[in-house]
Amino acid sequence: MKIGVLGSGLMGGKLGTLFSRAGHDVVFSYARSDRKLQRLAREARGRARAGTPADAARGADAVLLAVHWSRVSDVLKQAGSLAGNVVISCTLPMSADDTRLVVAHTSSGAETLAKKLRGSKIVSAFSTVPSEVLFDVFAGRRKSDRPSLAYCGDDRRAKRVAAQLIEDIGFEPVDAGPLRIARYLEPFSLLMAQLAYESDAGPRLAYRFRRLR
Repeated sequence: MKIGVLGSGLMGGKLGTLFSRAGHDVVFSYARSDRKLQRLAREARGRARAGTPADAARGADAVLLAVHWSRVSDVLKQAGSLAGNVVISCTLPMSADDTRLVVAHTSSGAETLAKKLRGSKIVSAFSTVPSEVLFDVFAGRRKSDRPSLAYCGDDRRAKRVAAQLIEDIGFEPVDAGPLRIARYLEPFSLLMAQLAYESDAGPRLAYRFRRLR
């Protein structure tokens, strides 16, 4: 697939790198400098390149939205129309100082994006694990006991695309249901962040759902 990355920071940069190493075409965009985008494309090895948000969105099979909530409107403006696109969002609706969710309880950041991007196919995924664990999971992707990664969305095809990318980088996809379930996934992401970054054990943390019989 061609994957356009809108936001090449910690999460977007690492996910884009792993998508490329898993065999996908990746366009990195929207970083602090073009030099960083060029470096990411070079280090991702595979078929990765740097570009603008419009380049990343053009002809993409999936667009990864990985920017701070305060930057969403700006990057979407630069990307242009995403009507018909699969948009996989790991962006949490955080306040400017990252201390609280600004959308919660009766809605979610993902649902807010769906209203903003009418005609796009939104999937919420990848926010529930810290970026520090991504390369370790990818390295162990051949194992049978892979960590879980929950995702949700309303469009079946878009969810299949997201599930394939989740599996490609080493996680076990867990379909949590329709997009409104992001109301639960987004606070769960903050719980994972609390355990990862406020614990002496360090941020290399993943989770696994297991059904007992």
